[in-house]
Amino acid sequence: MREPCPTPASERLRIQLLGRFQVETESGRPVRSGGRHSQALFTLLAMTRRPRSREAIAADLWPDDLAGASSPLRHALYQLRGSLTHADLDADAILESDSETLGLRPSAIAELDVLHFEEAARPSSTDHDRAIELYTGDLAEGLGHDCFAQERERLADRYEDCLAAAADQRLRDGDLDGARLAAERLLARDPLREEGHAVLIGIFGRAGSRAQVVRQYRRVREVLARELGEPPLPETDAAYRLAMVQVVARSQERAMAMARPDGPPLAVVGG
Repeated sequence: MREPCPTPASERLRIQLLGRFQVETESGRPVRSGGRHSQALFTLLAMTRRPRSREAIAADLWPDDLAGASSPLRHALYQLRGSLTHADLDADAILESDSETLGLRPSAIAELDVLHFEEAARPSSTDHDRAIELYTGDLAEGLGHDCFAQERERLADRYEDCLAAAADQRLRDGDLDGARLAAERLLARDPLREEGHAVLIGIFGRAGSRAQVVRQYRRVREVLARELGEPPLPETDAAYRLAMVQVVARSQERAMAMARPDGPPLAVVGG
């Protein structure tokens, strides 16, 4: 194995694995993907960030290859090296490899979007908007390899947690448009996330729309009964009751405003 050598700063890479796969140097020079095989290989190496046996890598990416996994791995590695060379990069400064192992040198990574997202989405973080901004799509989007499924689902769950937290925080801050956007994005991904329904119920309650409050509550009850055979959680019921109280309060405010005279009393004619 070649002795590990630091990757020159000019050759360090910015790697995007969330959403559309994209790699470029720190100076902004793109590294074009040589094909699906090399894209999948690069994604796995970037996620692992340590050398692994070629056999294990091949088994992860091509477990059902009847001709032997070493063949697609050799092809993918050839494509990957070609992509790096075509971008005027030293492939051996980026990749750490020998006859048995293969990895991506940690010193070759300048930025990895997955790591930035994980930092912004950690449970103790309050920067939910930053995490939402960084999540430009699911991990390895468009790659159907089973080895990415578990990590893709874990990161997607973290993203949905951030949407739920952001929707709730925006509602409490009075940002009804922002709260609605986050809640609708959450429910578009998973209609069973009651937090999104509760936020929409709260928004409609503040707006004083009893019909929308009832409609949204009915919607969450129906989807939960159909998919889970369960009623809403107590928190969702509490959000509904609070929203109905707010609807009544808004209605009373409007009634009082309508009863309030707009000007001085009319003069009495005659007498």
